[in-house]
Amino acid sequence: MLTFTVHGVAQPKGSMRAYVPRGMKFPIVTDSNRNAKSWAQLVAEGANRVLNEQANVLLEQGPVRVSVLFYLPRPKKYAKKPNAAHVTAPDLDKLARGVLDALTAVAYVDDSQVVELLAYKRYAAIGETPRATITVQPREAPLLTLANPEAVPCKASY
Repeated sequence: MLTFTVHGVAQPKGSMRAYVPRGMKFPIVTDSNRNAKSWAQLVAEGANRVLNEQANVLLEQGPVRVSVLFYLPRPKKYAKKPNAAHVTAPDLDKLARGVLDALTAVAYVDDSQVVELLAYKRYAAIGETPRATITVQPREAPLLTLANPEAVPCKASY
């Protein structure tokens, strides 16, 4: 099992767009979110550090379960509402896609191995930094729910 926390504002994986400029034979592929690449690097580095610290954790070969809990910046209008739901952008599926792509070839061979995905997005508490807590485990392992974040053993924080 691999559990780690990445501090920073999670960035969604934007839509990819390809175009062929005049006179060129090959398309140029661009991402609609410029910050997605730096967020993916933070996620990959966090996973690599934990994997290097734990010699017994290997690259997963079989089906895996990924759990992600995103704590996003809290707007001032929700300062007095501790349980306000995060129903605005970014979309949860795009946030999760960015994490899954970043962990490819780091925590597992390919993101097609992810057969179960638990993802949550919440506002960070007042005074807390935005972050994402990520757990990758074999599918056969007992289900570790992130609904209660205090129950998640955080092995490392970056």
